Amino acid sequence: MRLLSTALFLCLAAALPAYACGPDTDCVLGDRHYRIAMPEGHDGTTRVPAIVFSHGYRGSAQGVMRNGSLRRMASELGAALIAVKSKDDDWVIPNAPRHMDSDGAEEFAYFDAVLADATRRFAVDDTRVMATGFSAGGMMTWNLACARSDRFAAFAPISGTFWLTPPETCAGPVANVIHIHGDADRTVPLTGRRILQTKQGEVREALDMYGQYGGFGPSHPSTHDALRCEERRNDAEDILDFCLFEGGHSFRTEYVRFAWERFRQAGRL
Repeated sequence: MRLLSTALFLCLAAALPAYACGPDTDCVLGDRHYRIAMPEGHDGTTRVPAIVFSHGYRGSAQGVMRNGSLRRMASELGAALIAVKSKDDDWVIPNAPRHMDSDGAEEFAYFDAVLADATRRFAVDDTRVMATGFSAGGMMTWNLACARSDRFAAFAPISGTFWLTPPETCAGPVANVIHIHGDADRTVPLTGRRILQTKQGEVREALDMYGQYGGFGPSHPSTHDALRCEERRNDAEDILDFCLFEGGHSFRTEYVRFAWERFRQAGRL
């Protein structure tokens, strides 16, 4: 089913004219799109790692690319920045408002197609891709970590988790995850809040589920500048970290850099 869905996306894209795309122009995939910025000075042939960034509620790929700090940071890391876009205002993931019956398959097929298309059009190394996102984009990132761990090297959800409750288990190999969240977040509280007929999930429940799934050991405290972290490892030295910053529902480029550097130092990127 996964291969069929991806093939459908790519067939729809192939039926359209092959216009150039990049940070200021949509890369069209059927009725969806994404944008991409390669590192400054890239020679066009050397394969580079990538950061796939999922926007928050009512966000856009265009809006992500307008974040000059994020663009510069990705370029400094020598990574492509891939800004993905939900079909409408929000990601269609399990238990989300107005998508209670979704199993996430529509979005998972879209991300499969984005990775396939980006590595075909651009010199992106598909073995060194980190998925991240803020708020609703963090929720999308957690769902990817559970359903598409074979397609990404690492995951850094920021201020977002599963809706309602985490899945009972996940698919594929154990992923490397660093979750980052504000300790006084009222928009996506650590314990969640009700919205329409559903509820934002509790961050601890997601971490506990994934800790059990991945066979992670007890946590050890650490401090990294403004982040207070609990670090967990399993026998394979996979990463499951939970990091808090002081404040509410806010995003800083440095959170993405922190996660990237941690994964890189561990040999995951």
